[in-house]
Amino acid sequence: MSYTPPPPGGDQYGQQPGYGYGQQPQYGYGGYGGGVREHPQGTTILVLGVLSLVICGLLGPVAWVMGNNALKEIDASPSSYSNRGSVSAGRICGIISSVLLILGVVAVVILIIAGASSSSNGA
Repeated sequence: MSYTPPPPGGDQYGQQPGYGYGQQPQYGYGGYGGGVREHPQGTTILVLGVLSLVICGLLGPVAWVMGNNALKEIDASPSSYSNRGSVSAGRICGIISSVLLILGVVAVVILIIAGASSSSNGA
């Protein structure tokens, strides 16, 4: 018995060369420059939003404003960008961090006023 390779146009069962069981040809995105891509600031907004909650609350307003601007761009051309969810998540983290930052500033001001009034009444 000798081995004979399959014919160049495919094997005896009609399979194309290079495509075994379960393999499909890879087409990718169009060659004309079209297709959906991620918003260029999407990852930055998400990272800033998460960092504003975890490390530095001052990044919250930055993530909020950048998220608003990016969402306007995404809404203006919805078929161009695919990462609306991550932009929204970063924006929401920025909103939450901004609210917590404002509440913290208000609490500090109230404590300062309470401390100043108690020291002037006690003396």
